Amino acid sequence: MGSISNVLSAGPRKLEGQVAVITGGASGIGACTARLFVKHGARVVVADIQDELGASLIAELGQDASSYVHCDVTNEDDVAAAVDHAVAKFGKLDVMFNNAGVCGPPCFRISECTKEDFERVLAVNLVGPFLGTKHAARVMAPVRHGSIISTASLSSSVSGTASHAYTTSKRALVGFTENAAAELGRHGIRVNCVSPAAVATPLARAAMGMDMDDDAVEAIMENSANLKGVGLKVDDIAAAALFLSSDDGRYVSGQNLRVDGGVSVVNSSFGFFRD
Repeated sequence: MGSISNVLSAGPRKLEGQVAVITGGASGIGACTARLFVKHGARVVVADIQDELGASLIAELGQDASSYVHCDVTNEDDVAAAVDHAVAKFGKLDVMFNNAGVCGPPCFRISECTKEDFERVLAVNLVGPFLGTKHAARVMAPVRHGSIISTASLSSSVSGTASHAYTTSKRALVGFTENAAAELGRHGIRVNCVSPAAVATPLARAAMGMDMDDDAVEAIMENSANLKGVGLKVDDIAAAALFLSSDDGRYVSGQNLRVDGGVSVVNSSFGFFRD
């Protein structure tokens, strides 16, 4: 956890006394973010469908600082209950991190994609953040304070990096985020996305349609990356979520923070800057 250690050594705890809900919080980016938020003084509700992983994470973080709720983000009752649980247990909600996502089958030929698979990806990746934003705003607006973050993707900016369904869901998510920011800013609520390039998580491995370990995923991404000498880690995405949640990002809203080493602004087919 080198990146987390660096963040912690840089200054005081940045979320002291705050309360966060993290969907998809039992593994991958969500779990790493939950650990970082707790280290920075937050109390965290981990909302996921992976009950065993969720229970294990809460045992690690401690019941005074964390809690687990079973939450299918496509089910509005589940999402509303997760938000209500945070308020009931910890007294308020400061941060909503809509992180849960699926990639769906690695289908790259539209003739082979099914309507059911397409709709499932949109339900989790787009409807889920809509519901999270809706119910977070419900409790944040009266106190005129809050930060809502959603996990988008490099595919929100670059085509051809993921399936049709996944790319569509993440591009639409950025549009929704901007619209929500336009409405909710008057209530003191900031709404942003964080868009990572592929990072070694179960979701990324599934999206690639390959059975590989973390080192293999990282090697593939390092080979295609524009920024050399720095490998993207899950910690880097958690640190971006911390920035958007804390007072460091207090005037940042409606943005899609791309954590991609600059790959989304470079067309590698042009060789002007090659050695």
